[in-house]
Amino acid sequence: MSQYSGIDGGPNNWDQPWLCTKMLKTLAELNEQCLELLMEQALLRASPAPPMFRDLTDLWSQLDATSRRRAAACPYLLIDAGFADPYRWRWVGGNGVGDREPAAYASFFTALGATQVARQVFTNAWYIVQTQPIGAPLYLGMPAHCVDLLKACTLRQATELANQHAGWLRPRWPGRVRIWRDLLEAAISGEGLALEMARLHGVQLLATELKALEQVNAKEPRGDGRIR
Repeated sequence: MSQYSGIDGGPNNWDQPWLCTKMLKTLAELNEQCLELLMEQALLRASPAPPMFRDLTDLWSQLDATSRRRAAACPYLLIDAGFADPYRWRWVGGNGVGDREPAAYASFFTALGATQVARQVFTNAWYIVQTQPIGAPLYLGMPAHCVDLLKACTLRQATELANQHAGWLRPRWPGRVRIWRDLLEAAISGEGLALEMARLHGVQLLATELKALEQVNAKEPRGDGRIR
């Protein structure tokens, strides 16, 4: 049994004496709220629906409190908020003097709970980069240079950003039906090995994406014209 699953294949066993227990508990609680929002959005059946909703409507409708807790126990955030876009965080941190506010983005969520979840996502992301900057890239899917930019923001700035830009929220991998199917099916069944594999798949996918983003960032010219 690994560190990600409890004896019954349910949520993490938070009593295990390992270093990141508190942070993973925070992520799990936040992911539960994200899943509630995703459920609400899925059941609205808005059109056009992304594949993760269109193809998995039956699974979203089966999620109850227990299966949500199981699905939430991933060591990464299930919702993204433009975490890989350095311009957003450079702007909110006040480092781009004279820059215009980031352009508006079409909202993914039309469910009523989006703004409340946005506040939780932005403020918890800020807390994570302040307290666990080394682990923050994988927890949030946020490249290291974006971690540094968000870390330079104040909590008030992060909160104001959430109030103004709930439209930035997106589920991770909305077009990847398989990863969501595996996670939801395992959460509903409570099968421990399937849950483990679904969580591991997400970790591997995020790590691959982060590596690609860091490689792109390393090739971008610095202010003096040299490559990083």
